[in-house]
Amino acid sequence: MIKLRLKRFGKKREASYRIIAINSLTRRDGRPIEELGFYNPRTDEVKLNVPAIVKRLQQGAQPTDTVRSILVKANVFEQVSATAAS
Repeated sequence: MIKLRLKRFGKKREASYRIIAINSLTRRDGRPIEELGFYNPRTDEVKLNVPAIVKRLQQGAQPTDTVRSILVKANVFEQVSATAAS
């Protein structure tokens, strides 16, 4: 199963995260299938590749709880339902 999850990078106590598509059995910082975005919790900066995320969600990828909340704030699920309806 493909998961959308966070991959940690950055210095100690200054973590940032990449949003990635990865096999659910792979370790957290393992090699991703695709990098889909960026999240910095210290500044709440979010950059998303929305078309790629929508494509992965339509293929059946399951986001983790944290990634799901980031995508809800960015209104990505509305775009998934809009493309599925048309």
